This record gives sequence, C-alpha cells and structure tokens, in this order.
Amino acid sequence: MSLYTAVATAIGRDGRAFSSDGKLDVELALQKELGGTGDGTNPEQLFAAGYAACFATSMQLVAQKKKIDVSGMSVTAEVGLVPNGQGGFQLEVSLRTKLPDSLPREVGRELIEATHQVCPYSNATRGNIPVELLAE
Repeated sequence: MSLYTAVATAIGRDGRAFSSDGKLDVELALQKELGGTGDGTNPEQLFAAGYAACFATSMQLVAQKKKIDVSGMSVTAEVGLVPNGQGGFQLEVSLRTKLPDSLPREVGRELIEATHQVCPYSNATRGNIPVELLAE
C-alpha cells in the first residue's frame, strides 16, 4: 500500500508538465545542447531537484537516528543524459553532499553511504544507472 502517490502529466520535452493537484505546472523545453530553445525546464532538471531533495531528507532522517548533527547540510544532484550505445539514452548521476565542517570525514562518508541505502530515489536507480556519491 502506497503512503503517497504523485500524479503528473506531460506532453513531451517541448510543452508543459503539471501535477494533478495543480501545485506543479512548468513549461518544458528541449535543451539548447540537444537542439532546442532551452526556454523552459527539462526532465533532467526535474529529476535532479527531486533526487537532491529526497537524498537530503533521507540524510536528515538517518543522521537523526545516529544522533549526528547535519545542520547546514545540502545536496546537489548532477544528472547527465548520455547515449546508451544502442540508439537511446540513459542517465548518470553525481550526488554532491556538503556536510558540516565539524563532521569528521569518515563519519560523513558512512552517513552518505547509509543514506544511499535508505533514499527512495537511490533504491529506484540502484543497478539501473551509475550514481556517484561525493562529499564536499
């Protein structure tokens, strides 16, 4: 049983995407790098924002259970669109986690790895696309 189900509709990379509750309504445009105008957001940016937010929230939960203070932490997701060698494309992700300076490096690394096991986006992508975990 799902705790929450998001519902969104899109008509393609050049058009509009919107959620069923009306809270999300964005213009989409093909990236300039792919021959488009770049005048709107794109699916890779939306995925990056969602993954970064999900990973950050998951880290806060993991840190709370481990009694680690991660105040001021942030996560930046870089989502690349790359040819898959079969005429299509696939994604690749780098997650850059900015941790508090006071957190020992090894503790931070363990926290990032533990978060990667909990985050729903990480669980959905595991084994499907490369995800690089970086601590800053």
